[in-house]
Amino acid sequence: MANLPIPGDSDGLMDVLGDVNRLQDYFSQSAVKNGDTKRFLDAYAGHYVKNNPEAVTEVRDQVQSVLFDMVRSGGAKGSDKLGGKLNADLSPEGTAAVSQGRGAVYNKSSIGAKLENALTKEERLSNIGEYCKAIFELRSPSTRPGRAELVDKLGRIQEFQNSFGSEEPGAGGFLIPEIMRSELLQLALEESIVRSKATVIPMSTLRVPIPTVDETSHVSSLFGGVQFYWTEEAASLTESTATFGKVVLDAKKLTGFFKVPAELLDDAPAFAGWFDARVPKGLAWFEDVSFMTGTGVGEPEGFINSEASVQVAKEAGQATKTIVWENIVKMYSRMLPTSLKNAYWIASIDTFPELATMALSVGTGGGPVWIGGWSQPGSEMPPMTILGRPVIFTEKTPALGTTGDINFVDLSYYLIGDRQQVRVDSSEHFLFQNNQVAYRIIERVDGRPWLQSPLTPHNGSSSTLSPFVQIATR
Repeated sequence: MANLPIPGDSDGLMDVLGDVNRLQDYFSQSAVKNGDTKRFLDAYAGHYVKNNPEAVTEVRDQVQSVLFDMVRSGGAKGSDKLGGKLNADLSPEGTAAVSQGRGAVYNKSSIGAKLENALTKEERLSNIGEYCKAIFELRSPSTRPGRAELVDKLGRIQEFQNSFGSEEPGAGGFLIPEIMRSELLQLALEESIVRSKATVIPMSTLRVPIPTVDETSHVSSLFGGVQFYWTEEAASLTESTATFGKVVLDAKKLTGFFKVPAELLDDAPAFAGWFDARVPKGLAWFEDVSFMTGTGVGEPEGFINSEASVQVAKEAGQATKTIVWENIVKMYSRMLPTSLKNAYWIASIDTFPELATMALSVGTGGGPVWIGGWSQPGSEMPPMTILGRPVIFTEKTPALGTTGDINFVDLSYYLIGDRQQVRVDSSEHFLFQNNQVAYRIIERVDGRPWLQSPLTPHNGSSSTLSPFVQIATR
């Protein structure tokens, strides 16, 4: 069979796509075998690329992101050479330009990324250890080998940073490039609870308003006032209007302070290893504490005790500092139904004895609830799910018996505003007598629930629903 003619312009392509019989010819078995199908698709792709350059760029960025994630997560497992080659090809600096974890992705629009674009490869500092060492050398004039080159590179960074001073006046310190910041945040994500599951909003300014639907009830409307009606043909339509509010993310300053032996700075790889092991854990720790229990004054507003949360009352006669099965069942019943598939239990570690010994009473008997699946008590890890949803134990929530000791939450309803800037500075004078260098690291971030209040369900029940559910103090 002769090869089918391939259209050479958009009109010809549209003629084929609009003719079912001709389209079947191009996708028949014989067309596939002869290569006509491939040539037709190539022609269509070429036409699309020519007329949609923005979409092609977006696809290329997404493919690059997936490749980075694959390499970083071991997708090239079984071929270290392949993984190394992909990293080298996709990132000239030898560092993955896209980090894993929700909210940790490299942001090409951030000031840190603009800094990288403004500098040549030779002008950049290669890793966080070299970066901190350069700051130390600048603050402590000496004749150590390589000092002049480090100070010169840092000077170029400072010159760029000063040109953006109007965007964040009085920030202080040295801006960490975006590649280093995203990798630092990736390491923090491995230790975090809230950030890795929340909705993270990049902030291009210090204050960002996020629109939210102002609704408190689903009894007669959705989305703060939108109503639907069954209407006869030709009858007039009833109007309804949605009501919107806003959640304002106002970047707060989280400052870290740590001391380093001066000798450690002589070995940049060793310092980078120490930095990666300590600082991200500190960031994740204090972020989590505020995202859970923060007051919203000078720090993020935590979801525990927020106006959007629901507290389930204790049972009649329930002893203090206890958790009973009825508490768990009622917490589950107060979760937004659409959030059940995303919800997590986040519990203080000192709730474990209560959870592990919960029993369901049936008449004069009953049995354990949570550990009923064990073959032998203590022989296996406890099942880290309750009612099918994962359990995360932590020491960052309130103690047993206090509101928030166990939480059932859908963290996609928690907003984190990330300024996506991390700054670092040092001083050798503060701890001069101990031969130590003091470092200060500053991150700007905010967080607060997206929903403003619990919702009355459509059936009018007095048991309101929320993506943030706790037990009241017992």
